[in-house]
Amino acid sequence: MTTTAPSSEAPPPASAHPPHQYLDLPRPPNGRPEPRWLAWAGAVLVALFAGALRFFNLGEPARIYFDETYYAKDAYGLWNFGYEHETVERADDLLAQGQRDIFTGAGDFIVHPPVGKWMIALGDWSWSLLPFGTSMTPEGWRVASAVAGVLSVLILARVATRMTRSALLGCAAGLILALDGLHFTLSRIAMVDIFLTLWLLAGFACLVIDRDATRERLARLAESGADLARVGWLGARWWRLAAGLCFGLAVGTKWSALFFVAAFGLLTVAWDYGARRGVGQQRPFWRWLGIDAVPAFVQTVVVAAVVYLASWSGWLFTSGGYNRDRAVGVLPEWLPAPLSTPVEALWSLADYHVRMMNFHSNLTSDHSYISAPWEWLIMRTPVMFHYNGEAVDCGTGDCVTSIVSIGTPVIWWTSIIALVVMIGWWATFRDWRAGAVLLAVAAGWLPWFAYPDRPMFLFYALPILPFLVLGIVLMLGLAMGAGEGSPRFAPYGRALGGIVFGVVMLLIIAHFAYLYPVLSAHPFDEATWRERLWFDVWIYGDGGS
Repeated sequence: MTTTAPSSEAPPPASAHPPHQYLDLPRPPNGRPEPRWLAWAGAVLVALFAGALRFFNLGEPARIYFDETYYAKDAYGLWNFGYEHETVERADDLLAQGQRDIFTGAGDFIVHPPVGKWMIALGDWSWSLLPFGTSMTPEGWRVASAVAGVLSVLILARVATRMTRSALLGCAAGLILALDGLHFTLSRIAMVDIFLTLWLLAGFACLVIDRDATRERLARLAESGADLARVGWLGARWWRLAAGLCFGLAVGTKWSALFFVAAFGLLTVAWDYGARRGVGQQRPFWRWLGIDAVPAFVQTVVVAAVVYLASWSGWLFTSGGYNRDRAVGVLPEWLPAPLSTPVEALWSLADYHVRMMNFHSNLTSDHSYISAPWEWLIMRTPVMFHYNGEAVDCGTGDCVTSIVSIGTPVIWWTSIIALVVMIGWWATFRDWRAGAVLLAVAAGWLPWFAYPDRPMFLFYALPILPFLVLGIVLMLGLAMGAGEGSPRFAPYGRALGGIVFGVVMLLIIAHFAYLYPVLSAHPFDEATWRERLWFDVWIYGDGGS
């Protein structure tokens, strides 16, 4: 059984750490690390499988559906003008007829930053370069989402492998994400939540690599005979800088990324503090504050802020965007001419942000598929992205196509158990992996409880999904490591853990296959379609039957 290593990657000498730092998950029977190529090959194969699922019939339904009516057209306006444009009436119908002249010429008020829409536009442009591709077709405005979905599967497989030192568990994590219905449907629609998830996961992966690199430096210093108690600067932290770039792109996609940035910023400096304490540094606070914490703030928060501002360049360096000239004539006359233009632009942008915040703060809706945060993990109210019960041919009389954006329930329900295990694991052993999973889930879930009157939807939970999957594979890894400390019972414990692992994975595969027709606009007999959506709320939401 391919398995995992101790909780600290490449740590300083074992004598510098308390024993609980080395709580074992399952590891290779021969005790040797797995070849790197094996883990990479497995992750790439899982990502290719995810890509096959997501790109197959990507153009169905062959029209704009659900919130594509905002994001696809906003992306097209960004690419052509640098800012979002108002569209004419019946713009969706015009696009369906192949017409591209859909704009009024005026800037449009938008409520999310532009990064996700720039990515949709980049995908559409790339698709148009292919011999068979055309701009502003369903495949064109969805291709970037599909690519983001595949990349997020690959990144999760790699970060899970790094955190567990197991190619098996790493590939399992990627496969679970690939087979989740929520991730699947949001990888096949021109919405921005998949890009938010991608950049947050990429930033987290960079921080995990940075954590490993820091401990590897300490290990090399220990091997060279250096006095670890006096170690100061730990070298350039390029991976943490890369994390700041990713976090800026995440915030530039949706503001809800700010909660993750705050949580992950605290996490990376906590890891640094733990590393200094772990190598025996006495009173390491000032070294940690000046050498680790302050630079970490610059590398994550400040870099993210710069990237976020840069993401508005299209709006800043043009003159026709909504609210773009808000500050013209408002600033003091004594302001030097070279400064007046950029200050006016930034002033107008700040006012725009106030308007966006007011929109979010005062948003109301009677949408049937509104879902409160407490409902997300149990998959109570998914969103019906698409339904067509007319002129659908599936070989029987009554046929439908649908896209129900629901997470694979086996995954989400298992994640509830995994979270309980992570809480117990962290409370008992303070394992950093369990703490990271819990902190990420808390950052993406708990803040929404502070806005009970705001309409929310199940797909808001997508950014926490990769961390729920990490919790699942960590729990499965622990199960396969049962009996590690008792040679007499170890083989039975591992065998039982292997059975649990296999059963969970088979249930996930089977449940996704069972739901696939209702997730992918596949023509289906209506009676059978209703059987696969077990509860009325999965069909009608809270709007009744």
